[in-house]
Amino acid sequence: MNKVILITGASSGIGRSTATFLASKGYQVYGTSRKPKNISIHGYQMIALDVTDYTSIQRTIQTILDKEGRIDVLVNNAGMGITGPVEDTPTVEMRKVFETNFFGAIDVMKAVLPQMRKQGSGSIVNITSIAGYMGLPYRGIYSATKGALELTVEAIRMEVKEFGIQVTNAAPGDVATNIAAGRYHTPVFEDSAYKEKYQANLDLMDAHVDGGMDPMVMAKKIEQIMNSSSPRVHYKVGRFMEKFSIVLKRILPDRMYEKLLMNHYKI
Repeated sequence: MNKVILITGASSGIGRSTATFLASKGYQVYGTSRKPKNISIHGYQMIALDVTDYTSIQRTIQTILDKEGRIDVLVNNAGMGITGPVEDTPTVEMRKVFETNFFGAIDVMKAVLPQMRKQGSGSIVNITSIAGYMGLPYRGIYSATKGALELTVEAIRMEVKEFGIQVTNAAPGDVATNIAAGRYHTPVFEDSAYKEKYQANLDLMDAHVDGGMDPMVMAKKIEQIMNSSSPRVHYKVGRFMEKFSIVLKRILPDRMYEKLLMNHYKI
Protein backbone atom coordinates (compact mmCIF):
# COMPACT_ATOMS: atom_id res chain seq x y z
CA MET A 1 0.00 0.00 0.00
CA ASN A 2 1.39 3.38 -1.00
CA LYS A 3 1.98 5.71 1.91
CA VAL A 4 -0.27 8.77 2.21
CA ILE A 5 1.90 11.84 2.75
CA LEU A 6 0.98 15.36 3.84
CA ILE A 7 3.52 18.09 3.10
CA THR A 8 2.92 21.61 4.37
CA GLY A 9 4.38 24.53 2.45
CA ALA A 10 4.52 22.61 -0.84
CA SER A 11 4.19 25.59 -3.16
CA SER A 12 7.93 26.17 -3.51
CA GLY A 13 11.40 25.26 -2.34
CA ILE A 14 11.96 22.17 -0.21
CA GLY A 15 8.24 21.44 0.06
CA ARG A 16 7.63 21.51 -3.66
CA SER A 17 10.74 19.48 -4.49
CA THR A 18 9.82 16.89 -1.87
CA ALA A 19 6.22 16.62 -3.07
CA THR A 20 7.32 16.25 -6.69
CA PHE A 21 9.98 13.67 -5.83
CA LEU A 22 7.77 11.54 -3.59
CA ALA A 23 4.88 11.63 -6.05
CA SER A 24 7.25 10.40 -8.76
CA LYS A 25 8.07 7.46 -6.49
CA GLY A 26 4.42 6.43 -6.37
CA TYR A 27 3.44 7.80 -2.97
CA GLN A 28 0.02 9.41 -2.52
CA VAL A 29 1.07 13.00 -1.85
CA TYR A 30 -0.99 15.94 -0.64
CA GLY A 31 0.71 19.31 -0.59
CA THR A 32 -0.60 22.43 1.08
CA SER A 33 -0.36 26.15 0.54
CA ARG A 34 -2.39 29.13 1.65
CA LYS A 35 -3.25 29.81 -2.01
CA PRO A 36 -3.09 26.47 -3.86
CA LYS A 37 -5.00 27.79 -6.90
CA ASN A 38 -1.83 29.61 -7.92
CA ILE A 39 0.28 26.46 -7.83
CA SER A 40 1.36 24.38 -10.81
CA ILE A 41 0.80 20.77 -9.75
CA HIS A 42 3.29 18.05 -10.65
CA GLY A 43 1.77 14.69 -9.83
CA TYR A 44 0.39 15.56 -6.42
CA GLN A 45 -2.74 17.22 -5.08
CA MET A 46 -2.73 20.65 -3.47
CA ILE A 47 -5.07 21.67 -0.65
CA ALA A 48 -5.53 25.06 0.99
CA LEU A 49 -4.07 25.22 4.49
CA ASP A 50 -2.98 28.05 6.75
CA VAL A 51 -0.82 26.67 9.56
CA THR A 52 -1.68 29.67 11.74
CA ASP A 53 -5.41 28.76 11.62
CA TYR A 54 -6.28 25.59 13.55
CA THR A 55 -9.68 25.32 11.88
CA SER A 56 -7.94 25.32 8.50
CA ILE A 57 -5.55 22.61 9.70
CA GLN A 58 -8.37 20.37 10.95
CA ARG A 59 -10.34 20.87 7.73
CA THR A 60 -7.36 19.82 5.62
CA ILE A 61 -6.64 16.75 7.75
CA GLN A 62 -10.28 15.69 7.50
CA THR A 63 -10.31 16.20 3.73
CA ILE A 64 -7.39 13.79 3.36
CA LEU A 65 -8.90 11.27 5.77
CA ASP A 66 -12.21 11.35 3.89
CA LYS A 67 -10.33 10.45 0.69
CA GLU A 68 -7.66 8.09 1.98
CA GLY A 69 -8.71 6.93 5.44
CA ARG A 70 -5.19 7.44 6.81
CA ILE A 71 -2.14 9.70 6.95
CA ASP A 72 1.16 7.86 7.13
CA VAL A 73 3.65 10.70 6.92
CA LEU A 74 3.62 14.39 7.81
CA VAL A 75 6.41 16.56 6.45
CA ASN A 76 6.14 19.72 8.52
CA ASN A 77 7.80 22.14 6.14
CA ALA A 78 5.77 25.38 6.07
CA GLY A 79 7.79 28.28 7.35
CA MET A 80 8.96 31.82 6.79
CA GLY A 81 12.16 33.75 7.25
CA ILE A 82 12.90 36.96 9.08
CA THR A 83 15.97 39.18 9.19
CA GLY A 84 16.97 42.24 11.11
CA PRO A 85 18.73 43.52 14.20
CA VAL A 86 16.66 42.44 17.20
CA GLU A 87 16.43 46.05 18.40
CA ASP A 88 15.07 47.28 15.05
CA THR A 89 12.70 44.40 14.29
CA PRO A 90 9.03 45.02 15.19
CA THR A 91 7.91 42.60 17.87
CA VAL A 92 4.66 42.00 16.00
CA GLU A 93 6.69 40.61 13.09
CA MET A 94 8.63 38.34 15.46
CA ARG A 95 5.34 36.93 16.74
CA LYS A 96 4.12 36.25 13.19
CA VAL A 97 7.19 34.16 12.44
CA PHE A 98 6.80 32.21 15.68
CA GLU A 99 3.14 31.60 14.80
CA THR A 100 4.18 30.01 11.50
CA ASN A 101 7.51 28.32 12.22
CA PHE A 102 6.82 27.13 15.75
CA PHE A 103 3.16 27.14 16.77
CA GLY A 104 2.01 26.31 13.24
CA ALA A 105 4.24 23.23 13.11
CA ILE A 106 3.10 22.16 16.58
CA ASP A 107 -0.59 22.55 15.66
CA VAL A 108 -0.24 20.44 12.51
CA MET A 109 1.43 17.70 14.56
CA LYS A 110 -1.34 17.89 17.16
CA ALA A 111 -3.94 17.52 14.41
CA VAL A 112 -2.42 14.36 12.86
CA LEU A 113 -1.37 12.58 16.05
CA PRO A 114 -4.85 11.22 16.94
CA GLN A 115 -5.14 9.54 13.52
CA MET A 116 -1.61 8.15 13.66
CA ARG A 117 -2.26 6.85 17.18
CA LYS A 118 -5.44 5.17 15.90
CA GLN A 119 -3.43 3.58 13.08
CA GLY A 120 -0.70 2.51 15.46
CA SER A 121 1.90 4.00 13.13
CA GLY A 122 3.07 7.21 11.54
CA SER A 123 6.11 9.29 10.72
CA ILE A 124 6.55 13.03 11.25
CA VAL A 125 9.53 14.85 9.77
CA ASN A 126 9.93 18.45 10.93
CA ILE A 127 12.00 20.71 8.69
CA THR A 128 14.04 22.95 10.97
CA SER A 129 17.36 24.59 10.13
CA ILE A 130 21.04 24.43 10.98
CA ALA A 131 20.47 28.08 11.97
CA GLY A 132 18.41 26.70 14.87
CA TYR A 133 21.57 25.43 16.54
CA MET A 134 23.09 28.87 17.01
CA GLY A 135 22.04 32.48 17.39
CA LEU A 136 23.02 34.09 14.11
CA PRO A 137 23.43 37.88 13.95
CA TYR A 138 20.56 39.60 12.13
CA ARG A 139 18.74 36.24 11.98
CA GLY A 140 18.32 35.74 15.71
CA ILE A 141 14.53 35.45 15.63
CA TYR A 142 14.60 32.90 12.81
CA SER A 143 17.22 30.91 14.73
CA ALA A 144 15.00 31.07 17.81
CA THR A 145 11.91 29.70 16.04
CA LYS A 146 13.81 26.75 14.60
CA GLY A 147 15.72 26.07 17.81
CA ALA A 148 12.48 26.08 19.80
CA LEU A 149 10.96 23.56 17.38
CA GLU A 150 14.02 21.31 17.60
CA LEU A 151 13.78 21.13 21.40
CA THR A 152 10.01 20.70 21.52
CA VAL A 153 10.18 17.86 19.02
CA GLU A 154 12.72 16.11 21.24
CA ALA A 155 9.97 16.00 23.88
CA ILE A 156 7.12 15.05 21.55
CA ARG A 157 9.21 12.23 20.09
CA MET A 158 9.50 10.56 23.52
CA GLU A 159 5.84 11.14 24.33
CA VAL A 160 4.45 9.41 21.23
CA LYS A 161 6.98 6.62 20.72
CA GLU A 162 4.81 4.09 22.59
CA PHE A 163 2.06 4.57 19.98
CA GLY A 164 4.28 3.50 17.09
CA ILE A 165 4.79 7.08 15.88
CA GLN A 166 8.26 8.27 14.86
CA VAL A 167 9.06 11.97 15.07
CA THR A 168 12.31 13.56 13.94
CA ASN A 169 13.95 16.80 12.85
CA ALA A 170 15.73 17.44 9.55
CA ALA A 171 17.81 20.62 9.61
CA PRO A 172 19.02 21.92 6.23
CA GLY A 173 21.75 24.45 5.70
CA ASP A 174 21.44 27.04 2.95
CA VAL A 175 19.15 25.81 0.17
CA ALA A 176 18.75 27.37 -3.27
CA THR A 177 15.11 28.42 -2.90
CA ASN A 178 13.07 31.62 -3.01
CA ILE A 179 12.94 31.92 0.80
CA ALA A 180 14.78 35.25 0.56
CA ALA A 181 11.91 36.72 -1.44
CA GLY A 182 9.32 35.50 1.05
CA ARG A 183 11.02 36.38 4.33
CA TYR A 184 10.27 39.48 6.36
CA HIS A 185 13.12 41.95 6.07
CA THR A 186 13.37 44.58 8.75
CA PRO A 187 14.03 47.78 6.78
CA VAL A 188 17.55 49.18 6.79
CA PHE A 189 16.67 52.36 8.65
CA GLU A 190 18.73 55.43 7.79
CA ASP A 191 19.13 56.31 11.48
CA SER A 192 19.82 52.75 12.63
CA ALA A 193 22.95 52.03 14.63
CA TYR A 194 23.21 48.79 12.62
CA LYS A 195 22.66 50.26 9.15
CA GLU A 196 25.94 49.42 7.40
CA LYS A 197 26.61 46.02 8.95
CA TYR A 198 23.01 44.87 8.59
CA GLN A 199 22.96 45.82 4.89
CA ALA A 200 26.23 43.98 4.32
CA ASN A 201 24.81 40.90 6.02
CA LEU A 202 21.62 41.03 3.96
CA ASP A 203 23.79 40.83 0.86
CA LEU A 204 25.76 37.95 2.39
CA MET A 205 22.57 36.02 3.28
CA ASP A 206 21.22 36.32 -0.25
CA ALA A 207 24.54 35.12 -1.67
CA HIS A 208 24.48 32.09 0.64
CA VAL A 209 20.95 31.15 -0.46
CA ASP A 210 21.81 31.60 -4.15
CA GLY A 211 24.77 29.27 -3.69
CA GLY A 212 22.90 26.79 -1.52
CA MET A 213 22.29 23.11 -2.13
CA ASP A 214 19.64 21.76 -4.47
CA PRO A 215 16.37 21.25 -2.53
CA MET A 216 16.15 17.80 -4.13
CA VAL A 217 18.91 16.74 -1.71
CA MET A 218 16.46 17.36 1.13
CA ALA A 219 13.68 15.53 -0.72
CA LYS A 220 15.79 12.38 -0.97
CA LYS A 221 16.83 12.62 2.68
CA ILE A 222 13.19 12.98 3.75
CA GLU A 223 12.26 9.79 1.91
CA GLN A 224 15.10 8.00 3.66
CA ILE A 225 14.00 9.28 7.07
CA MET A 226 10.31 8.45 6.66
CA ASN A 227 11.13 4.89 5.61
CA SER A 228 13.58 4.28 8.44
CA SER A 229 12.38 1.84 11.11
CA SER A 230 14.40 3.75 13.71
CA PRO A 231 15.08 7.34 12.60
CA ARG A 232 17.51 9.50 14.51
CA VAL A 233 16.36 12.43 16.62
CA HIS A 234 18.25 14.98 14.51
CA TYR A 235 19.49 15.06 10.93
CA LYS A 236 21.71 17.82 9.58
CA VAL A 237 21.72 18.21 5.80
CA GLY A 238 24.13 20.63 4.20
CA ARG A 239 27.70 21.40 3.29
CA PHE A 240 30.53 20.15 5.48
CA MET A 241 31.28 23.52 7.12
CA GLU A 242 27.60 24.13 7.89
CA LYS A 243 27.37 20.84 9.77
CA PHE A 244 30.84 21.25 11.29
CA SER A 245 29.79 24.61 12.73
CA ILE A 246 27.45 22.70 15.08
CA VAL A 247 30.32 20.47 16.20
CA LEU A 248 32.49 23.52 16.83
CA LYS A 249 29.82 25.07 19.03
CA ARG A 250 29.83 21.95 21.20
CA ILE A 251 33.57 21.82 21.68
CA LEU A 252 34.74 25.45 21.66
CA PRO A 253 34.45 27.91 24.55
CA ASP A 254 31.46 30.22 24.05
CA ARG A 255 33.51 33.36 23.48
CA MET A 256 35.77 31.67 20.94
CA TYR A 257 32.77 30.41 18.99
CA GLU A 258 31.18 33.85 19.17
CA LYS A 259 34.36 35.38 17.77
CA LEU A 260 34.31 32.93 14.86
CA LEU A 261 30.75 33.93 14.00
CA MET A 262 31.51 37.63 14.29
CA ASN A 263 34.52 37.26 12.01
CA HIS A 264 32.46 35.30 9.49
CA TYR A 265 29.72 37.94 9.45
CA LYS A 266 32.23 40.80 9.63
CA ILE A 267 30.77 42.49 12.69
